[in-house]
Formats: sequence, C-alpha cells, structure tokens
Amino acid sequence: MKGILLLNGEPFAEKIDDKNALVVCCDGAYKWAKGKLRIDMNVGDFDSLDEVPSPPPAEVYPAEKDFTDGEIALFKLLAAGADEIEIYGGGGGREDHFLGNLQLLYHAHKKGAGCKMFTACSVIFPASGKIPLGAYSGKTFSVLPFGGVLHIMDSTGLKYTYPEALSYGECRGISNIVESDDAFLCVEGTALVIINRGEV
Repeated sequence: MKGILLLNGEPFAEKIDDKNALVVCCDGAYKWAKGKLRIDMNVGDFDSLDEVPSPPPAEVYPAEKDFTDGEIALFKLLAAGADEIEIYGGGGGREDHFLGNLQLLYHAHKKGAGCKMFTACSVIFPASGKIPLGAYSGKTFSVLPFGGVLHIMDSTGLKYTYPEALSYGECRGISNIVESDDAFLCVEGTALVIINRGEV
C-alpha cells in the first residue's frame, strides 16, 4: 500500500499523485497541502495551524511530547500497512527538522518499507543490497553511509568508482553521475542516496 506523508517544511510545488494512497498530513503542512491533494488524516499538536483542518483530527496531541508529529504520522502509516511511503515538505526551514526527517526515512527502511523524500531539489532515500539507479540516468547523485559503515560490493553504469567502504566522516560518496539505464550500486549496510532532480 502506498502512503503519503506531508510535513510542515518547504511546500512541495509540483503535483503529488494521491491515487490509491493513504495521505497523512502533519500540523502546519495543511496550509500548503489543502486543495492540492486529498488528505485522509490530519495528525499533530496543531501548534503551527490557526484553523481546524479537514478532515478534523481524531486526536490533538500535546505540544510537549516524546515524538514529533512526523513520527506519529509515520507510525500511523506503517500500522495501516503502508510499504511504499513518499514524504513531501520535509526539506527547507529548520535544519534540525530536516535532519530529523531523514531519521523518518531510516525508521521506515528498518521496518521494511520503501521510503522516499521529495524536496524541491532532490529525491532522498535509504537503500540496502542492490540499488537500481538506471531510472536516474544523466543525474548527479550522492551516496552516504546511513547507520554505520557502508561496504561497496559492486557497481556499474556510474562515472566514478567507490572505495571498498564509506564511513562516517568521509565525503567520498558525494557527486557521482548515473551514466546508463542499467546502472546500479550494490552495498552491504544502509546507504542514504540523494538524487539531484535538477541539471547535472
């Protein structure tokens, strides 16, 4: 099942395909998302919103709580059976929130769900094993270790080769280019893949 998570960061200007998806909107994201796509559930403490969203929330969470609104929304999507999740509105704004939103990607990945965050400039996703990259032929991308040392087992169709391992504190995975439709990267560990959606 497809899930869509809307966050209160940089508004996503492009069309979002909500067909056959469960759409969960967090707090202030309602300001940019209402009228743009169908919203099935509004979640949060609503401290960033000056109106009652539609549909009205089943529960209003306290502003001081152990989990962020994004975490609560992600938990609801996973509990509902979402195994492919798209996140919008996760970039821009406060850097601490953006870094926290990357943790949502990691949590979903560890729970077995595919999860991608779409920003104005990038598609960001965690991946393990064989990572197909051919759909991004011609694009610049970066790969970073996510959760521990990343071992590079194999790759093809990329402009630059990688060392045997990428560790925290290294930037050797920044700015590669996908050069063919059959490109892939095979890793042991978890990679954070960042695709530049703009020009190379």
